Amino acid sequence: MTGRRVRVQFPGTMQQALLSGKVALVTASTQGIGLAIARRLARDGAQVVISSRKQASVDRALGQLQAEGLGVSGTVCHVGKREDREALVGETLKRHGAIDILVSNAAVNPFAGRVLDCSEEAWDKIFEVNVKTAFLLAKLVVPHMERRGGGSIVLVSSAAAYQPFPAIGPYSVSKTALLGLTKVLADELAPVNIRVNCLAPGVIRTKFSSALWSDDSLRQRFEEKIAMRRIGEPEECAGTVSFLCSQDAAYITGETIVVAGGFHCRL
Repeated sequence: MTGRRVRVQFPGTMQQALLSGKVALVTASTQGIGLAIARRLARDGAQVVISSRKQASVDRALGQLQAEGLGVSGTVCHVGKREDREALVGETLKRHGAIDILVSNAAVNPFAGRVLDCSEEAWDKIFEVNVKTAFLLAKLVVPHMERRGGGSIVLVSSAAAYQPFPAIGPYSVSKTALLGLTKVLADELAPVNIRVNCLAPGVIRTKFSSALWSDDSLRQRFEEKIAMRRIGEPEECAGTVSFLCSQDAAYITGETIVVAGGFHCRL
């Protein structure tokens, strides 16, 4: 038993031009929340570039999305490598000539246990990928957004930023750092019409988070803390990102939207 699931309806044709003419770059977007975000942005009219560390993952996701008639392309990118980040941005510009949207979704969690038992190596890897690469990707895309007259950046944090999840303290702290990075970037980039916001998903049914929901007893403990009494689905995060990247959110920057089914989230 893996808990109650819901059927998520996609938007109808009236919303498909929401991001028409926009070019979106989404990291870690071949499965889970990243894939759902890429699919939604493309459904809403954007040309989307997906990426992942493995070519096979990129090929598989491209096959799924292109079979749905969506405007997507993809490339391999290990966000922790400078040359890969630069190649990702360069390939996007080569294919589309612009970047309007960046969704920084990549994250790792190589440690579980008490926070003080975390090795320096694991700590550094978590913050290198989860926080530093979001900052470095923003540095790369902002000049191109400025040339377009503006843009939108969405950093993907977690409800764990507010209420640390059991046994993944370092990961939780890295996600808290993204809340601060969102605020700083939003203040600094507002004068050039680049909005920066943040998504904080709760416990979502993905491979990455499977340790939190695949075990019945642990899942039930989480569900007791969630007002809606169920685990979320990746598609339930995607619409929020599309909204934040659209003109419907033109006066929103520096904000974090929690998508967690009523899980208590306060710093």
